[in-house]
Amino acid sequence: MAMMEMNATTSNKNNATNDSQFIDEYSGVRQSLHIMSLIIYSLAFVFGVLGNGVVIWVTGFKMKKTVNTVWFLNLAIADFLFTAFLPLSVTYLASNFHWPFGNFMCKLNSTISFLNIFASVYILVVISVDRYVSVVWPVWAQNHRNVRKASFVSLGVWVLALILSAPYFFFRDTGPSFVDGDIINCFNSFALPDDFETPSVIELRQFRHQATTITRVILGFVVPYTVIVSCYAVIIHRLRRNRTLASQSSRTFKIIAAVITTFFLCWAPYHIMIIIELVNFTATHPSETLFHVTTIGVPIATSLAFLNSCLNPLLYVFMGQDFKEKVRKSILNVLETAFQEEETKSTDTSQSREKWMHNTEV
Repeated sequence: MAMMEMNATTSNKNNATNDSQFIDEYSGVRQSLHIMSLIIYSLAFVFGVLGNGVVIWVTGFKMKKTVNTVWFLNLAIADFLFTAFLPLSVTYLASNFHWPFGNFMCKLNSTISFLNIFASVYILVVISVDRYVSVVWPVWAQNHRNVRKASFVSLGVWVLALILSAPYFFFRDTGPSFVDGDIINCFNSFALPDDFETPSVIELRQFRHQATTITRVILGFVVPYTVIVSCYAVIIHRLRRNRTLASQSSRTFKIIAAVITTFFLCWAPYHIMIIIELVNFTATHPSETLFHVTTIGVPIATSLAFLNSCLNPLLYVFMGQDFKEKVRKSILNVLETAFQEEETKSTDTSQSREKWMHNTEV
């Protein structure tokens, strides 16, 4: 994602000399980061495909359909699609940023990456809102929550994610590297790729770069994260007011903290780096220091973001079980326990809220 985008933003002819000097000066650091990225991408592929594949298999074919299984099935599909395409990125890195798969696959690979960003984060938003409604209005939730409505909501999330990721299919392109004409880069071409002198072309390139980056940061991180934190803040507040419920749902607090912290740690550095990159790219006099920061920081931030697709199965499934129980039980039993839902009694609101939080704490 962002690492590949750097090839577009730094392929300005005016930066070619600075880039070469930077490579010579920090070649050891760059090589270490390159190896680190290859290892993390490979691990993310293996564990992401296996972990999310198991969740898809169990929630899609082995369990009774519930609202919870619909949410987690869609989340797993988003992460599975992304991790399944990671071998292309691994090959790209291992080939020293040479893209051998053609223009269409360059566009598709980038689109899948951003589709995962938007789809997974908005599914997490839906899960957060669903639990907020279930805690605040348990009787209403009991009467209106069903699999059919959850499926329609999930479809809406995918449509929204597809719309938000479509521009990256349009702007992604392939072309020879400025350093070596035999190397084909896969990069974001926000305007004519060979024109860095015409003012109107430069202005168009900067506008499109700014628009896509700002949209991604706001709609892919700031707004969803705000909603998620707000929902869980209300949930925690309600649990603290009900001591009985809180004592029986102690794991809920740990899971909520893990969800918020992991999401932030995985994605905040990535979005910070692309903002820094954007500021430097659109500056009248780009800072060499910021260029160095993004060149080193982007591989690290991107690797952290990639890991999120591997951690989701752990965070949303296995953290709901005691470790010893998890080892003893089969994967199917663990997932069934994690996703199970019990009917609540509308005659007792407090009892309904307590039961609901107990069964949706994962």
